[in-house]
Amino acid sequence: MKIINLILLSVLISIQVINAQQISEFREANRTGVSSETGLLKSWPAEGPKLLWTNLELPKGNSSVSFGNNVMYTTGKIGADDVLFALDMNGKIQWQTVMGRAWTQSYPESRSTPTVEGNKVYTASGIGDLACIDGTSGKIIWSYKASEMNKGTYGMWGIAESLIIDGDKLYFTPGGPETMTMALNKTTGAVLWKSASLNDKPGYVSPILINYAGKKMIVNVSLGNVFAVDASNGEILWKVAIEKPAGFNWDLILCVTPLYQDGMVYVTGGYDVGGMMVKIADDGKSASAVWKDQTLDVHHGGVVQVGGYIYGSNWLNNADGNWCCIDWKTGAKKWEQHWECKGSIISAEGMLYVYDEKRGNLGLLNVNPEKFDLVSSFQIKQGDSGPFWAHPVIHNGVLYIRHTNALMAYDIKAR
Repeated sequence: MKIINLILLSVLISIQVINAQQISEFREANRTGVSSETGLLKSWPAEGPKLLWTNLELPKGNSSVSFGNNVMYTTGKIGADDVLFALDMNGKIQWQTVMGRAWTQSYPESRSTPTVEGNKVYTASGIGDLACIDGTSGKIIWSYKASEMNKGTYGMWGIAESLIIDGDKLYFTPGGPETMTMALNKTTGAVLWKSASLNDKPGYVSPILINYAGKKMIVNVSLGNVFAVDASNGEILWKVAIEKPAGFNWDLILCVTPLYQDGMVYVTGGYDVGGMMVKIADDGKSASAVWKDQTLDVHHGGVVQVGGYIYGSNWLNNADGNWCCIDWKTGAKKWEQHWECKGSIISAEGMLYVYDEKRGNLGLLNVNPEKFDLVSSFQIKQGDSGPFWAHPVIHNGVLYIRHTNALMAYDIKAR
C-alpha cells in the first residue's frame, strides 16, 4: 500500500509540475496562430455563433487574451499607463494593475498580449517597461524599465512585443546602440545577458523560440533585419536584411511574428515590403533568403501555415487588403481574394478564422489552397470603431474577440 501511495503521489506531483509549466501566450503555442482545439463548429448561423457574454468596461486596446488560474488576462491604456486586467471566465473584471508606462503618441492603445505561466503574468508596456505580476492578486512581483535602462529605441509606434519565456529566462528586445536582445531571470527580473547591438530599432513583432543545429534560438524581426540570437548566451547567430521598397523613406513597419518549420523562417511586412523565406545554414551560424514574394505583404494580422501553404491578408493601402494563399516551399501565389478588408487570421481543426480590421466582420473558411472558401460570416457591432488589431483566440471551445473596448466570448463548440 505504501508503494502504491508513493506512486500516486509521484504521479500527482508530476501532473502539478506539468501544469505549472503550461504557458498561455500570443498566437497559441509556438506562436503559430494554429490552435490545437478540436470538436469545433464547421459553420455558424447567419447571426454568428452563440454569444456567451460581452464586456464593455475595458479601455480601447489591441491586446488579445491569455489564460491561467481559471482567469483571463488582457491589457488596456488608462491615461499615461498600461494596465493589466484580470477577468473571470464570465467576463467580469476581477482586478486591474498598472503594469508600466504607456505609449502616448500615434495609436496609443495597448498592444502586447500578456504571457502567463503558472500563477505569474509577464507584461511589456508600450515604452518597454516589463513586469511580473501575481496572477491571483495582481501584485507586482518585480518590474524593470528595460528600454529606458538599456538605451532602447522605438519605431513610430513604440513597443508591441509580447514577451517570450523559456525555462528560467524571459526575453525582451530593447534595440538601440547598447543591445538588441536581452534575457532576464523570470523569477527575479535580474539581467542574465545582453546581446550585441545591431544598431537597429525593435520591430513591432513578438519573437519565436526554435530548436535548430543543437541550439535554442530566439528568432525576431527588427526594423531592418530578421535575426537569431542564441537563447543561452545572447550571441547573435545570424541576420538577413529586409529591404525597403523603392521610394520608402521612413522606418519599415514590421508587425508579423515569423513562421518556422524545419530550418526555414518566413517573414513578411506590409507597405509593399513583401514576404521572404530564409533558410538557416546547417551549422545554425548563418542564413540566406531562398525566395521573396510580393503577394502577401501582411500589415498587422499575422499569418498561418497549414498543410504546406501560408494564409493571410495583404496590404493594398491602410484601408484595404486582399486575403491570400501562397506556397510554403516556393512562395507561388495560389489565390488572392477581396473580402471586406485585411485583418487577423488564426486556424483550428482545418478551418481559418479571419477578422476584418475595419468593419469587424468575422469569417469562417475551410482551409483550401485552391480558393477563398468562405463558409460563414457575421459582423460584430459591439464596441467602438476600429481599427481592430487584436488577434482572435480560441480557448476551451470558446472564441474570444477583442473589439477595441469590447471583449466578446462566442461558443463555437460542436454539440
